[in-house]
Amino acid sequence: MTDKNTIKVGWKEYAALPELGVERIHVKIDTGARTSAIHTLRNKLFYKGRKQWVKFTLAPHQDDDDTIIDCEMPVKDQRTITSSNGHKSERIVIETPIIIGGVEQLIELTLVCRRKMKFRMLLGRQAMQDMVVVPGKSHLTTKNKGSKK
Repeated sequence: MTDKNTIKVGWKEYAALPELGVERIHVKIDTGARTSAIHTLRNKLFYKGRKQWVKFTLAPHQDDDDTIIDCEMPVKDQRTITSSNGHKSERIVIETPIIIGGVEQLIELTLVCRRKMKFRMLLGRQAMQDMVVVPGKSHLTTKNKGSKK
């Protein structure tokens, strides 16, 4: 059973990241990942006053590193993340709103190179509190449901 604040998502969805200037990004819903991740081409840490910030370049479209968005955000944390293949890496963590299916929430997002991955963004478990995942379906939150994907 779901309540009225819960949305159903498939194993892949489209989302927006308004603070990062991303109107649409294809996202893999990954219940095996704790933290969400997004593809960045480069990251550079710097300070604004006493607060650590990061400059980074997003390439939100698969197989397209020419369409880029330059961003600056405060650093929330730096963590060691273990990937699905067991590789550990230190990653910068930011916090930003995401919109999926018309619902907006604040999520943590790690910055990492995902060039060889099929999806430029993973949505991890921490960002799924008000979601029910239907693993056999995709694009459940997309308004135009006329085409099969």
